[in-house]
Amino acid sequence: MEFNRVARMAFEESMRVKSEFIDKYEELIYEVARKIARRTGNGGTVYLMGNGGSAADAAHLAAELVGRLYLERRPIRAVSLPSNDSILTEIPNDFGYDQVFSRQLEAFLAEEDIVIAISTSGQSTNILRGLKVAIERRSLRVGLTGKTGGEMLGLCDYLFKVDSTDIPRIQETHITLGHVLCQLIEAITVGRE
Repeated sequence: MEFNRVARMAFEESMRVKSEFIDKYEELIYEVARKIARRTGNGGTVYLMGNGGSAADAAHLAAELVGRLYLERRPIRAVSLPSNDSILTEIPNDFGYDQVFSRQLEAFLAEEDIVIAISTSGQSTNILRGLKVAIERRSLRVGLTGKTGGEMLGLCDYLFKVDSTDIPRIQETHITLGHVLCQLIEAITVGRE
């Protein structure tokens, strides 16, 4: 590959993947945003979980909901599960890293809540265990993953699969989806749907 083509190829591939994604999921995005807004309007909390870059996305999106994206509004309750340093070291030390999210959800999760699970592979054990707790609690489960969906396939009420195996392209689409969901939830919350 010619080095001077790397940037152009990356941008073109990112645009292609995102264009195909919105063609496939546009209506579902609106549906999910409405369900999340309804639940948070009724006192529900959004819990986000992910590892590595997906953990950063979880923290970023929780901040957009608690703060604001575009509109003046009440804060929307959102918690990034991978953001508490003490929990991230205590639970793995005492129980194992595979329980880092499920243990937190066992402590906090209620039926009116929403769990957003972000995993490029759909195979992360700690994400899968967290989703199983959400199933037990009858919480709304939204998954963001890559091409196959992995083991998250049967564990989510809504699963957004990015049709790519290239992790950066998957993550770029996840954060775009996250921003769009936050924008829609915010608009619905202030009655601008």
